[in-house]
Amino acid sequence: MSTPSVAVIVVAAGSGTRLGRPEPKAFVPLGDGTLLSHAVRGVLGMREPVQLVVVVPAERVDQTRAQLLAGADASAELAVVAGGELRQDSVAAGLAQLAPEVGIVLVHDAARALTPSLLFDEVAAAVRTRGHGIVPGLPVVDTVKRVADGRVVETVDRAELAAVQTPQGFPRGALERAYRLAGGEFTDDAALAAAAGMQVDVVPGDVRAFKITVPADLRRAEQLVAETAGDAASAGEASAGLGSDAAEPEPSILPPEPVVEPRVLVPRVGTGVDVHAFADDDTPLWLAGLEWPGERGLAGHSDGDAASHAICDALLAAAGLGDVGRIFGTADPELGGAHGEVFLRETVRRVREAGFVVGNVSVQLVGNRPKLAPRREEAEALLSRFVGAPVSVSATTSDGLGFTGRGEGIAAIATALLMPA
Repeated sequence: MSTPSVAVIVVAAGSGTRLGRPEPKAFVPLGDGTLLSHAVRGVLGMREPVQLVVVVPAERVDQTRAQLLAGADASAELAVVAGGELRQDSVAAGLAQLAPEVGIVLVHDAARALTPSLLFDEVAAAVRTRGHGIVPGLPVVDTVKRVADGRVVETVDRAELAAVQTPQGFPRGALERAYRLAGGEFTDDAALAAAAGMQVDVVPGDVRAFKITVPADLRRAEQLVAETAGDAASAGEASAGLGSDAAEPEPSILPPEPVVEPRVLVPRVGTGVDVHAFADDDTPLWLAGLEWPGERGLAGHSDGDAASHAICDALLAAAGLGDVGRIFGTADPELGGAHGEVFLRETVRRVREAGFVVGNVSVQLVGNRPKLAPRREEAEALLSRFVGAPVSVSATTSDGLGFTGRGEGIAAIATALLMPA
């Protein structure tokens, strides 16, 4: 078997004093394992084989290596090394263990123990496709204030903020160079890489990749693990004949047996279609959140933005909330002339209330005009800000066929991916 081209460094050398436990954070019990065992399970569940490098406190190296090697597939590429005083020292120790064939490196905090395998796959794929740093992140939903000496200085635009997570992925050579140039202490690898001049992009994160830092976080993780396992754990204890006075087994470093996740954790996909005819008057054209001066406008009770309306329908369909007509009506006087931003922000609010976060959205315009290419990036940036997730915009014609081919109007088709919160 050839050596994998992707490596994952799991950083598990921290003490985790804020968790208030005597053992290092990564070795704190969680369900029938530990934080580290769950983190390892996420890595080993990736679609492609990887080299796994686990960085732990020096006194835990031998124990961890023995347990991992005893329970892992013999073909897996595994290494366990001692970490350093700082997180950067621990990552550097992991980098030194990489096989020559490795070209992509993911760095992951064991404290984000419930990160799903899918997120590892998506980060690795994005690094491979884009060729630079990739970090997963979630939109900031709370209002953020900048304060000084306990007083509010200003309100920060949360549309420009993201709460970043791990794994964070990089081309190996670029990350190694960034570590050689590091001249200070950084809170994560993305900051260190950016300081070295590397481009770093944000891709959609996952709410399950939250960081376990304080006791409340651990309780949340325990609840999620218990809900996922369902009654399986109870059945296992009964079959093992554990009495009330039996010694509690020491949590294993090894990943627990896989369990089927509840259906609620399955991503949801929705499709939306909207059509508007061109207006007969001097109505301005609003499309994909932008005004298009000099172009013929679209007829409608609102601004007729077919792209925004199609995105709303796709989001609502994925969340099982109906459609634009049902939610907003077709003749509400308060929505007369309302722009797409109004519909998008309210739709996203309802989607979040229903327990979902937006993964990404794609919308395609069908029509002869306007020409999208000169303003594509502007439209994508604006719609992404409204939705709080990446939105891609494309356009096509219908080769002269149908109402769009005859220049009578514009159609828009959107697809949205939602993830359970």
